[in-house]
Amino acid sequence: MLLLAAGAAGAEPPNSPWPGGIGVIAIDGDERPAVTFNGKTVLVLRKESGWQAVVGIPLDHDAATPVTVEVSQGDQEPRTLSLDLTAADYRVQRLTVESKYVEPSQDAIQRILAERQVIDAAIGHWRSAELTDISLHSPVPGARSSSFGSRRIFNDQPRSPHKGMDITAGSGTPVRAPLAGIVTATGNYYFTGNTVIVDHGQGFISLYCHLSAIDVEAVQSVDAGTLLGKVGATGRVTGAHLHFATYLNGTAVDPALLLSPQG
Repeated sequence: MLLLAAGAAGAEPPNSPWPGGIGVIAIDGDERPAVTFNGKTVLVLRKESGWQAVVGIPLDHDAATPVTVEVSQGDQEPRTLSLDLTAADYRVQRLTVESKYVEPSQDAIQRILAERQVIDAAIGHWRSAELTDISLHSPVPGARSSSFGSRRIFNDQPRSPHKGMDITAGSGTPVRAPLAGIVTATGNYYFTGNTVIVDHGQGFISLYCHLSAIDVEAVQSVDAGTLLGKVGATGRVTGAHLHFATYLNGTAVDPALLLSPQG
């Protein structure tokens, strides 16, 4: 096994080797490598010095265990590369919502399970695409929360960690695509309300929730800046805002690592 040290902070894309972060692993060679992590294909970028595997690290990955990827490249023997991780310190967030979003009825549970299949398929979708950069513009102006990864307690009951960023914005504020892609799913879902999911290629996915209106449809191609919808307060919310999430190899990663400081 070849062990690679973490790169400098602020690299492009940002190497952030912790659960919920992004692992960037350099790969030499002229031929494009095929890279997998936990059985899922990993995004690969072409760089002047070679290639970069850009790995989404699951929130529940043990920080004491290195991220290990499998690499196949041309006629070379398949090899294993790994990246050491550091621990992440995520806060606890307590929220009060309608009781139906904490203890849903049996009918609601059936709806949630069916919707989960649609959302998971969109989040885990793979489409071949040549990407040179995965940095994003903010989909909406406003204050960005640091709630990604926080352990969420709704009505005093623990639930799964928050897997996105909440951006403060008034209802009706336009939400725009931060990068070109293809809309893979839209719908009004139980927890996330009016939702749009965009595939940017190579397993890089973005998700927009709680919208008051949806202005695109599935399989529509969008450019950076295309209107996706408008901010709202649909689904499980405490007020109007945009829940914005990003995924690599089917894994939620902190959007703050990908958004440009200038917006």
